[in-house]
Amino acid sequence: MEYKKYEANAVAVLKKGEGRTIKAGGAWIYDNELESVMGVCEDGDIVIVRDFDGYPMGKGFINRKSKIIIRMLTRNAKQDLDSNFLRLRIKNAWEYRKKTVDTGCCRLIFGEADFLPGIVIDKFEDVLVVESLALGIDRLKPDIVEILKEILAEDGISIASMSGATPR
Repeated sequence: MEYKKYEANAVAVLKKGEGRTIKAGGAWIYDNELESVMGVCEDGDIVIVRDFDGYPMGKGFINRKSKIIIRMLTRNAKQDLDSNFLRLRIKNAWEYRKKTVDTGCCRLIFGEADFLPGIVIDKFEDVLVVESLALGIDRLKPDIVEILKEILAEDGISIASMSGATPR
């Protein structure tokens, strides 16, 4: 896969007194916790998240149409979000699954638990079933699946092509 970088062009600012769940390790910011968004962004874009006093809290996807308005990707506001970032998250999830479950048929990606909010990927032998639950991660789904296929191929696992499949 070619190297890709995903930019954050806006800053989301939390209301005073909000953000406790993020500071405690949570992955979601609810719509009633957001004070404002500075800069231009569309739903599904990555934003930098700051506390009311400007303290950087990380980066995440924004979707103003959801009660969960931001799903955090990283607690490091300076973290580059790129294909290498995704590769590391996916590789870590795969390495953990190899140590803990039978990987013939299993859940490979557990969304927030694997620090990839809003996506669940199951493996059934040579078939991947992908469910995206958030607009931002849905935009990255093709990249995530491609990286996952590459990582599995490194272990000699070939995933069947889904081209030509008809949705039901």
